Amino acid sequence: MPEGDTVFHTAANLRDALVGKTLMRCDIRVPRYATVDLTGHTVDEVISRGKHLFIRVGPASIHSHLKMDGAWRVSPKGRPTRNAYKIRIVLEAGDIQALGIDLGILEVLDREHDEDAVAHLGPDLLGEDWDPRLAAENLAKDPDRPIAAALLDQRNLAGVGNVYANELCFIFGRLPTSPVSSLPDPLRVVTRARDMLWANRTRMNRTTTGNRRGGQDLWVYGRADEPCRRCGTPIRRAESSDEDRVTYWCPSCQR
Repeated sequence: MPEGDTVFHTAANLRDALVGKTLMRCDIRVPRYATVDLTGHTVDEVISRGKHLFIRVGPASIHSHLKMDGAWRVSPKGRPTRNAYKIRIVLEAGDIQALGIDLGILEVLDREHDEDAVAHLGPDLLGEDWDPRLAAENLAKDPDRPIAAALLDQRNLAGVGNVYANELCFIFGRLPTSPVSSLPDPLRVVTRARDMLWANRTRMNRTTTGNRRGGQDLWVYGRADEPCRRCGTPIRRAESSDEDRVTYWCPSCQR
């Protein structure tokens, strides 16, 4: 599931593939931007901001958000791609192609004002603006709000998605529905969140347990009915109508 670490890693791959190169093809398959053609312009920069990604090329900035299922794929030009109907943008430079697949958001912005699209975000867990005290203050502003919902609110801190929200609640022994006021030290929570994302920022497969072997990399997320790694109690799962969020927790370790 794409979260801040995924977007950071994606930006790094796109940066290596495109920056400093001239676009030989720009095919945007979104009706509103279908006539935009940046062919002939040089890619100057690729940056991530929370879960948002910007490719700055010529006078424009290509802004994307992966949402739940999106991805950018870099490959040799002309290589066939499965599910080609999901491709929203094709960028070619040299012998490389970058494909934006099933992107939740794709728009072309004025480069001079592209950061307006992310002005609402809190401190970026993987960015130069990271400020743990501000993030903790943001988290604690609404003490009655459920912890998971507060962690997922990108206005508080940018980069935490559903996987990390569930894993952090387990690590700190709180139910995802517990109020923020039940956390004795919000600063410790946001600091741990940052540590987790930072450790995974260059990995294809994240781990929160410290064990990178398949099936042993997460504490609770995606492990419904499996035994808790700490106490053996079956992990529970619940669905929410809030953007189809799913929560996982151990009823013994989390109170």
